[in-house]
Amino acid sequence: MPARGVTSLDVARLAGVSQSTVSRVFSAEDRVSEETRARVLAAAQNLGYQPNVLARSLTTQQSNIVGIVTHISNPFYPYIIEKLTRKLQEMGRQTLLFSVEPDQDVDEILPLVLQYRVDALIITSASLSSEMASQCERQGTPVVLFNRYVPGAKVSAVCCDNIEGGRLVANLLLDAGHKRLAHIAGRAPTSTNRDREKGFADRLRERGYGTWLRDESDHAYQSGREAAQRLFRRPDRPDAIFCVSDAVAFGAIDAARYDCGLRIPEDVSIVGFDDLPTAAWPAYSVTTIREPVNRMVDLTLELLVERIEHPQAEPVLELLPGQVVKRTSARLAI
Repeated sequence: MPARGVTSLDVARLAGVSQSTVSRVFSAEDRVSEETRARVLAAAQNLGYQPNVLARSLTTQQSNIVGIVTHISNPFYPYIIEKLTRKLQEMGRQTLLFSVEPDQDVDEILPLVLQYRVDALIITSASLSSEMASQCERQGTPVVLFNRYVPGAKVSAVCCDNIEGGRLVANLLLDAGHKRLAHIAGRAPTSTNRDREKGFADRLRERGYGTWLRDESDHAYQSGREAAQRLFRRPDRPDAIFCVSDAVAFGAIDAARYDCGLRIPEDVSIVGFDDLPTAAWPAYSVTTIREPVNRMVDLTLELLVERIEHPQAEPVLELLPGQVVKRTSARLAI
């Protein structure tokens, strides 16, 4: 078991070098000869020494920690967090996770987040006010929004083109001849929810389809199931539902089959958004819009590094196209 209380000074004495040399070795600096580096590492192993990363950050003014603010009850975001965390570790950075409730304003939690002096922030599932974005900017904490944006805020954002995704779903359902359409929207006033609904609604109007049903959910299975139950109990029940996310689509599919005795896709078509890995499971086989997740993650981290290294860089908004994935939950045109 490593000894307790071993310091860099102890390592320096055993290795016959200065304390600053020990610091340079563990900071991976090039200004140390290979012979000296080997001697310091051998002394550290002999003593059971582990560098204090937090103490070092006080000197370097960099923690190598990226904060991630997310809503983990939406299954899309644990999927994203795993990818972000793995990529950041490959870059030599660690993550600090902060979870918010579905209806919680991220402005409430950010003052706490900023106390940890993270090098940068990725916000994946909450809105950020322009005022709080400015505060982050003044404190020198770069922010990148993942799959959402805030008009007027001076932060970079990487998003799936949710408006175009909604338009693709409208075309898909109308082309298949569906007559009674519905949308289960997201409750939170985020750009993701707004844009998916806007694209769907705009395209329906453009194609002369004037009225459709609407309900809301919080991107969760149970609320999606309950929203679908309400729609299916109507005398004019829909023959197709566009769900704001795959998690909601899972709930809608189970509501149709097990609560209302409907056949999928013969009686009702259900389309999701995200293309979670579980969307391909045979039990659901969800027709959905696939977000280009890997490219979105890579671009988010590229922008993050750019903002860390060049704080004066202008913020950018990157919109990446989604892709229709056709499975068996929807009746589609031949």
